[in-house]
Order: sequence, then structure tokens, then C-alpha cells
Amino acid sequence: MNPSTEAALRADGLDPAAVRRIIDTALTEDLGPERLDVTSAATIPADQVDTAELVARADGVVAGLHVAAAVFQLAAAGSGRTVEVVLRAHDGDRVARGAVLATVTGPTRHLLTAERTALNLLCRMSGVATHTRAWADVLAGSKATVLDTRKTTPGLRILEKYAVRAGGGTNKRMGLYDVAMIKDNHKLAAGGITAAYQRVTESFPGLPVQVEVTTVVEAVEAVEAGADFLLCDNMTPTLLTEVVAAVGDRAELEATGGLTLDVAAEFAATGVDYLSVGALTHSAPIMDIALDLR
Repeated sequence: MNPSTEAALRADGLDPAAVRRIIDTALTEDLGPERLDVTSAATIPADQVDTAELVARADGVVAGLHVAAAVFQLAAAGSGRTVEVVLRAHDGDRVARGAVLATVTGPTRHLLTAERTALNLLCRMSGVATHTRAWADVLAGSKATVLDTRKTTPGLRILEKYAVRAGGGTNKRMGLYDVAMIKDNHKLAAGGITAAYQRVTESFPGLPVQVEVTTVVEAVEAVEAGADFLLCDNMTPTLLTEVVAAVGDRAELEATGGLTLDVAAEFAATGVDYLSVGALTHSAPIMDIALDLR
């Protein structure tokens, strides 16, 4: 990929090297060990150059344009040929069906070789951003923010979590390494919330710690142990309201488990800080986007 695309990815909060690895894996999956697109090689002269447009086939929120640009550029890497990508939209934009998102100019073979990989990533990321924006819109005006989870497509976590940000959501932890999350099985294995919390803070001092709770009693125990972030798991709005009252401002509160768009406003009205929604990534439909040669 060219330096300007690398800089754009960094500005998006994405590591260009990590994005390159994802793209290389996807291109290899499509092109096989010989890195060969047999149809394009047979039907298109090597020196033919064309311009194509990335076109929205549905209304939605765009995410992943710089990733798509990197795909086209990496597909041509080593050929001595260049690919020019001009963006007509920005990640996070709401776009209507028929909108041109970008134009791509370069060797026709490379454009078509990169087409499916670029669209797979762009459509997936835009689908996540579109679904996230629906949640952000419902929560607008409340104090609550929608969070993602680790329920992501294996290998695509950094891209899907970026898409959540582009759609107006917030990332939770990236993995098991950057935040400790004490859940029901940890509590059972350690002998309770307080014991589990103490073990984590002794082993990893300074690391953020989150504690899953299911009752008001557990919530109070967790904050008294020192926790400042609670996951309120599968609680009703009535129970959440009671937890908010009992905890006050001693901890941030996240509602999680079984949340849907039609009840999001009701849960936000309880006073929690966050609603975490695995469906942002594990169930978001793609946004339909196509590549059309001019």
C-alpha cells in the first residue's frame, strides 16, 4: 500500500501492518498459492487500464474505505504498476443507494483481482457501522453509549471494532490481555467476587478490572471490593434502576445480555452508562456495495 494509505489507516486507529496481514491472507485465500486470477489473466491484456467505481447498492453508513484502498494497492504490489484511489465519501458518512464511494484507476487485471477481497471487507465493515449507527440513534439524548464485545469474526476484530467506532459506538476491551473481566465462572473458581478481584489486582496492578454482577448485593460487594466498572448481566430495567441507585457514582455500569433495538431506550432510561451488544458484530448484515467499471 502507498504511504498516504498507511497514514490514513493510522489516523483511523488501525495498524497498517495488521491490516496488511489481513489483506494478504484474504488475497491468498482467493488467488491460491500461485497468486493467480485465471479469468482476468486470460481475458484482459496486461497493459489495459480502467477506472472503476465503488457504488453503494443500499442506504447505510460507510466504514473501511482506506482498507479497501489498501486491498487494491496491495493486489498490484510487485507488478510495477500503480493504483490510484480517490475517495468520494468518508468513513462514518450516511450514504444513499447509488452513491459513488470511491473511484479506483489502475491495471484492469489488478482491479478485478482485488474486487472481491475489497468488497468483502468494505461490505462487512459498512454493515457493522450501519447496525451500530441504528443503536447510536436510539440512544441519542440519553447518557448511555453502545459498546461492542469480543463476539467478532476471527481474524477481523480490529476491522470490526473500527467499524463500530465509525458507526458511533464505543469499543470495549480488544481481547483477554488489555482488560480483566471477572465473569461468573471466574467468581465460582476463585471463591467469590472479592477474592477474584483481589487476585486480579495483585497479579496485574494498574490493569482495568470489570466485574460481572447479577444482583444488587453482588453490585455492592463489587464496588466495595474496589471495582469501578460493573457488567449488569441479564437484568430487567427495574433491577438495573435499583443497581444504579445502590451504586451511585462509585462505578460505571453496563447493561448486557439479550438487548434489542426495540427495548434499548427503556434500558438506557435506567441510568446505566453503557449497553453492550454482541450483535453489532456477530449479527450485522453486510451493506451491499459493488465495483462497476466505467
